[in-house]
Amino acid sequence: MATTISAATLTVTLTESITLNGQDKGATNSLEIASVTEVSQRIVNVPTSEVVVLAMGTAVAAGQFIESTVRYIRITNKDDTNHVTLTFRNENSNECIHLLDAGHTFIYPGDNSGGVVNTHDASASALSISLDDLVDITALADTAACDLELFVAGV
Repeated sequence: MATTISAATLTVTLTESITLNGQDKGATNSLEIASVTEVSQRIVNVPTSEVVVLAMGTAVAAGQFIESTVRYIRITNKDDTNHVTLTFRNENSNECIHLLDAGHTFIYPGDNSGGVVNTHDASASALSISLDDLVDITALADTAACDLELFVAGV
């Protein structure tokens, strides 16, 4: 059976809009990701206990993305009050954590040729880089449950 899905180009546009002292100080930047054939968009309710919100692996599995095909991940905190913490874990169980405040967005770019393979390091020193595969992202709401919007695109 042949696929009926046609690859498409994902265009991501980021715009900052601000005028200071009568002068436009905003900017717009765009990125195009070619050959996208898989998109997942969902809202997930994150409790005040840590949960896996995205998982990657080397093969197709329930609830898991193939790590070599992921090109773009966007996580937006839809809550208007509370923050969440996002924990990124690599194949060696090294972790780094980012706070995602209410209304804010975090973008994790995949590599154009390798997805999320060899894109993450969480070593004690930024001077000794050893990039590993991103295997999962967990989330933990601060004071009360928060909704996260997840958008993942792959080839």
